[in-house]
Amino acid sequence: MTNSPEQTPTRAEIYNVTRLNREVRAVLEGSFPPMWVEGEISNFAQPASGHIYFTLKDEYSQVRCAMFRNRNQRLKFAPDNGMLVMVRANVSLYENRGEFQLIIEHMEPAGAGALQRAFEELKQHLHKEGLFDEKLKKPVPHMARHIGIITSPTGAAIHDILNILNRRYPAAEVIIYPTAVQGDKATDEIIHMLKLADQRDECDVLILARGGGSLEDLWCFNNEKLARTIHDCKLPIVTGIGHEIDYTIADFVSDSRAPTPSAAAELVSPDQRQLRSEIEQYRKKLGQRIQQFIREQQKHILYLEQCIPHPSRTIQMISQQLDHSIMQLQNALASSLDKRAKLVAELKFRLASYNPVHQLKMNLAHCDELKKRLSRSWKQIFEQQQLALSSLSRALNTVSPLSTLKRGYSIVNRIEDGAIIRTAGDVKAGDRINTRFSSGHIHSKVEKIYKDD
Repeated sequence: MTNSPEQTPTRAEIYNVTRLNREVRAVLEGSFPPMWVEGEISNFAQPASGHIYFTLKDEYSQVRCAMFRNRNQRLKFAPDNGMLVMVRANVSLYENRGEFQLIIEHMEPAGAGALQRAFEELKQHLHKEGLFDEKLKKPVPHMARHIGIITSPTGAAIHDILNILNRRYPAAEVIIYPTAVQGDKATDEIIHMLKLADQRDECDVLILARGGGSLEDLWCFNNEKLARTIHDCKLPIVTGIGHEIDYTIADFVSDSRAPTPSAAAELVSPDQRQLRSEIEQYRKKLGQRIQQFIREQQKHILYLEQCIPHPSRTIQMISQQLDHSIMQLQNALASSLDKRAKLVAELKFRLASYNPVHQLKMNLAHCDELKKRLSRSWKQIFEQQQLALSSLSRALNTVSPLSTLKRGYSIVNRIEDGAIIRTAGDVKAGDRINTRFSSGHIHSKVEKIYKDD
């Protein structure tokens, strides 16, 4: 026996599955406003699309959840199985399967303890990837000329940093990249400013700073995407977030962590008073080295003056030798004349003994001839010595500085210390100099210096 319906429905009254699921979805989405739901994550999955799918459960029930990519990119922690979370969601239906589900708009760990667990889990995850490796950290310049500051333009941190920089290192150029440092949009703004500063490449170092606050206040610095942006930045980054006891993920991945914003400013700026003291010490050492070098050069010049005799002394020595030669010649002539006189006397004595008049005349004539020859020999020797003396004098004049001066050259020295001036680089404007010529010298003052290229 078959049962037949009392009334056959019309075609318009018959639902197909797609229509049924669509209308049920509309009823669900229109009946329930966005609501907060707390539960434990299970069956967590994140495919290549970037969307997040998981089950939210409690002790007795469970519901499927979906959080699309444009929403989950704003998460401040890394969700995972077993984590207790609170979600703000819209009730909906997955039409293809007819499955009841929640569309998640926002998700956060449930309670402060959950935030700390989320922090530790992200810290451990990034540490395993090597983002905290000391070998990857860039050196922070000690005397940065251009300092970028990423922080709130109205917070206390920016005022503390600027006061420190103005006091310690006013020569530095400061570039402020304003951003929120708390709230839902803070992480995205910080990431944007980091990328902007890195792209512009107008700073030597960046300071990422914020004043103190609770874990929730500082949570925007515990974001995985922010950590990777800091890691990928080409510029060295110094963090000064919160107080000395506060640590964020940004601190671990940055190139250097300072306990406070003020300490971060001190880390990138030298103390100008210390710099001035060091410069003064270097100036004194340089002056001492220069004075020592001048003294050594003066000693060397004195040594050279002692080794190379002055031309006037050489002429004096030659003149003395010539006088000695003339005296020897005169003595030789006198001795020769004495001998000849003695010989004549002896001959006279012999002639007187024999009285030969003719022999006497011959001897007298021979004696006269000898006298003439002797006189000619003396003159010849004297002329030869004079010629030798003249030749030596000309040779000395050729190498003498006095001869060089006579050819139009001059010797220039600084009046203050007597130093010889060899090039234009040996003087400076305002120096008083002495110029010596072959006859006389002049004093002058350097007005302008022209150096050859």
